[in-house]
Amino acid sequence: MLRWPGRGLETYPQGVYVEGMSESEVPGTARLDTVPLDAPPPEHGYTSNKDAYLRRLKRIEGQVRGIARMVDEDKYCIDILTQVAAVTKALHAVSLGLVEEHIGHCVVGAAAEPDPELRAEAIDVKVKEATDAIGRLLR
Repeated sequence: MLRWPGRGLETYPQGVYVEGMSESEVPGTARLDTVPLDAPPPEHGYTSNKDAYLRRLKRIEGQVRGIARMVDEDKYCIDILTQVAAVTKALHAVSLGLVEEHIGHCVVGAAAEPDPELRAEAIDVKVKEATDAIGRLLR
């Protein structure tokens, strides 16, 4: 786990953000003292839209609670399925936005790497991350 000042502990699902990282950068293997205390938290492509994403996710959270309440109250199954479909569509919209942000920020950022050898590798890593994420969304 990595510790970023002001962000608490960051954990990622196994295998996420691992490819292209040195062993000390892999979450769960880095020592806390390897990150300088004055290091800024990493900036992600979605950072400028973080508040909008959080609002959407909180709205989705409320929808999921509503579905649980519908089940608890023995509502009609088709009505519940309709709400599940709405939540699924909302989550897909968030996912597509995050993929777009990743491509626009992370992939484009990798393309700006001044060292040509590092640039090609960085682009490959970021494109593979995007491709894998899209693949997970399509399953």
